[in-house]
Amino acid sequence: MVFSEKQIHFLCSQKKASLLDVVTKSAKEAVNVDVVMHVKAKNDDGLTQMDAILNSIESVDSPVLGYIAREAPEGKLLETWTEKIKSSGLHLSDVTNGLSNLFAVKDSGELTNVKKAAYLTASAMKQFVVPKLEKVIDEEKKVTHSSLMDDTEKAILEPARIKVKLKADNVDICYPPIFQSGGNFDLRPSASSNDDHLYYDSASVIICALGSRYNSYCANVARTFLIDSNTTQSKAYQVLLKAHEAAVGAVMPGNKGSDVYKAALAVVQKEAPELTPNLTKSAGTGIGLEFRESGLNLNEKNERVMKMGMVFNVSLGFQNMQTKSSKAKSQNYALLIADTVIVTASGHEVVTALSSKAFKDVAYSFNDGEEEEDERPQVKVDSKVNEALYSKATLRSDNHEMSKEELRRQHQAELARQKNEETAQRLAGGKSAAGDGRSSSRTSNDLIAYKNINDVPPPRDLMIQVDQRNEAILIPLYGSMVPFHVATVKTVSSQADTSRNCYIRIIFNVPGTPFSSHDPNALKNQTDIFLKEVSFRSKDPRHISEIVQQIKTLRRNVVSRESERAERASLVTQEKLVLAGHKFKPIRLTDLWIRPTFPGRGRKLPGTLEAHDNGFRYSTSRADERVDILFGNIKHAFFQAAEKEMITLLHFHLHNHIMVGNKKTKDVQFYVEVMDVVQTLGGGKRSAYDPDEIEEEQRERDRKNKINMDFQNFVNRVNDLWGQPKFKSLDLEFDQPLRELGFHGVPHKASAFIVPTSSCLVELIETPFLVVTLSEIEIVNLERVGLGQKNFDMAIVFKDFKRDVLRIDSIPSSSLDGIKEWLDTTDIKYYESRLNMNWRAILKTITDDPQNFIDEGGWEFLNLEASDSDSDASQESDQGYEPSDVEPESESEDDGSESASLVESDDDEEDGSEEDGSEEEEGKTWEELEREASNADKEKGVESDSEEERKRRKMKAFGKSRAGPSSSAPKRPKFRR
Repeated sequence: MVFSEKQIHFLCSQKKASLLDVVTKSAKEAVNVDVVMHVKAKNDDGLTQMDAILNSIESVDSPVLGYIAREAPEGKLLETWTEKIKSSGLHLSDVTNGLSNLFAVKDSGELTNVKKAAYLTASAMKQFVVPKLEKVIDEEKKVTHSSLMDDTEKAILEPARIKVKLKADNVDICYPPIFQSGGNFDLRPSASSNDDHLYYDSASVIICALGSRYNSYCANVARTFLIDSNTTQSKAYQVLLKAHEAAVGAVMPGNKGSDVYKAALAVVQKEAPELTPNLTKSAGTGIGLEFRESGLNLNEKNERVMKMGMVFNVSLGFQNMQTKSSKAKSQNYALLIADTVIVTASGHEVVTALSSKAFKDVAYSFNDGEEEEDERPQVKVDSKVNEALYSKATLRSDNHEMSKEELRRQHQAELARQKNEETAQRLAGGKSAAGDGRSSSRTSNDLIAYKNINDVPPPRDLMIQVDQRNEAILIPLYGSMVPFHVATVKTVSSQADTSRNCYIRIIFNVPGTPFSSHDPNALKNQTDIFLKEVSFRSKDPRHISEIVQQIKTLRRNVVSRESERAERASLVTQEKLVLAGHKFKPIRLTDLWIRPTFPGRGRKLPGTLEAHDNGFRYSTSRADERVDILFGNIKHAFFQAAEKEMITLLHFHLHNHIMVGNKKTKDVQFYVEVMDVVQTLGGGKRSAYDPDEIEEEQRERDRKNKINMDFQNFVNRVNDLWGQPKFKSLDLEFDQPLRELGFHGVPHKASAFIVPTSSCLVELIETPFLVVTLSEIEIVNLERVGLGQKNFDMAIVFKDFKRDVLRIDSIPSSSLDGIKEWLDTTDIKYYESRLNMNWRAILKTITDDPQNFIDEGGWEFLNLEASDSDSDASQESDQGYEPSDVEPESESEDDGSESASLVESDDDEEDGSEEDGSEEEEGKTWEELEREASNADKEKGVESDSEEERKRRKMKAFGKSRAGPSSSAPKRPKFRR
């Protein structure tokens, strides 16, 4: 094609010329341009037609012929045309950049095509490639890279297989999918998948890159998957991920192409300068109709300015990387991350974000430390010898690789350094301060029974009356009925005597015992005269009991109402729920129960949960039983299918409190009981082969599977809804507990099964619920570890030091190694101690003097290994906490000081803040107390019991085992371990 001012010349065969006839008329009508066809015969070289085209060009004064100089001609016809124009003597000009600028900025229709291609590409990665790789690795199958390429290509060309509703006729691939592993890596777009088997041994890396087209427009995504990665590989990926995010962040209108690469380079030079030579020389290219648009390379030299509507394939990687490993295929590796990014008016949009690149989603750990029986010689030896040999092989292998425990220690040491730096910065910035969360409540003067004396009802008799409507009590005083609001009543009681007289006693709130703990009138009205209590006598016990019951009921209702009003006043105002319209049918899940339950004594009803435009709505058939949960208020969402439990549930942990009925809560749960609790009335046992029993069990299994499937479908549809661009900032996705990492413990009062998720530690079956966000944890201290204990405790210290430390007690010691491995994997620093710590005193000391805490090494005072190695320095402090049966000669001056011990005994756990009482009372034995009581009785003239009588009563009350001989020397109680 040759374009001139008034003509468009086509050089083609007769068949193509007939197809182009339709353009002739429309070109004339639209832009007044003539279309000239130069038809060549089948075996003709076209020189005659080329001369005719050039002659028409030369007829113009000073003609300039533009051509694409950077693309090599393909085919004999184009090669001949290139030679012809170069020898024509015309002034030639390269128009590559001009055409690149013309096609670089896409209109709305083109961007829609790019987004559809990106959605298809990311869905293929998430819905097909990731599950395929997980299954292959988990089942240890041998699959070649080329076979994975073929399967993935079929999945892209058939979008329905990956649940993408796009027409297959409009879909194509940009290039054959690329799978690389086993030490041979090529990060160029021209790379291909070879016939080698997928390599997924320890410390291996798998790179996968996909590119697809929709209506000829391209999109690309690439991900790296780490299998049992070591510390070096993990760090390198995290640096690459941070650099890639910086590069994506630099894709903004007005920035230059070089700014993208420089942003990524700056991150690498700061985080890991030794990896700078391994960084790719480009951060990607422009993408559109062509996979690589010329002139839009994101390298250090490109000064092209980015504009709204441009699309880029931001691709960044580390190549030629080395790591220490006994296996040759794991020594060489590379890393690659790529996403398709659109330049918008306000910044950018990552249209392939559906496929996660977060470290937690691409790093897999399949090495469980199990025996590799196939690789070991089958030799018959004694079981004890075999066990000993296996334990040695586990601790130190033949190739002298570090054990898991040593790797964990190294990682924990690095975490300790990072944690101390973060804590120091946070304390220096004063970010640990937080409000006490108390809401304002109404004072006693705000509660008025009667605004005017005329509102007081006329007295019927001089008897106590209860005015339910005005919430008042009318009490006869000196011949007049005096009203009191029921909120001023502290307690009311009645009592009968032997003379059939009945007494009622009413005690009021007075200064010092205010209606509210924050009542300012307690100090304001101290000079006034208050009525503290009144008592009345009556011959009618029935009337007295009715009055007492009415006052108690009225007071309970008022207190409940005021408490609810105070809680509602502290709620954060939220946006209104936008109901789904006709175009969008709400996602629905029926027959659900809710926790916390709605108030009321009526029969509880199940309800329906619906997902609307910006939140959920749960409602029952009762008009007043309705709860709205907005997407923006959801902090965590969990789905837990019934396996060993009786319920399948959806749980929402919120940012801000909401009201469920009259209860203020941050946790809302919807559940269905998968099994009916049935008790057999017959006393006899039923046979395991009873047909009715077998049929009933099968029905229960079918019911459980159906409920789990209904919940799973609801969760999948909501996850797809949350994947829309308008919800990307909320970062919402249903999380599922990892049961294999769970452990038993006591987070509140009863034992429960506590389970980690990818972002939380939860217990969602028993109430009160437990939801701990891992990112809010400062450190974890494992207490009472060792010393032959069957159980240990976990203390979770939060980054907000104003927040109480969470304790999980009585965890079986068999779960210790699993918990330590999980904490290390999630990058949480943990310590171990042999005793329980007084965390209130510790955190108070830290917040009072943060600089001293930082100077003394931060959290390293909890490090047992460091403290053991420095025994001389810690000898004096250790003696203060060491259990002993020996009576010290004298009390130390430190015992009476205000500084609290870092180790708390079991007695201190009940109230660690109470330090009242003298030193003499703290260490007194039963004998000392009895002697003091005897002396007090003598002073009052009461005859003391004999020593034998006291012993007899003591043995009778406490048992013979506790009635040992009295000692003249008092003994101090031992510390309990």
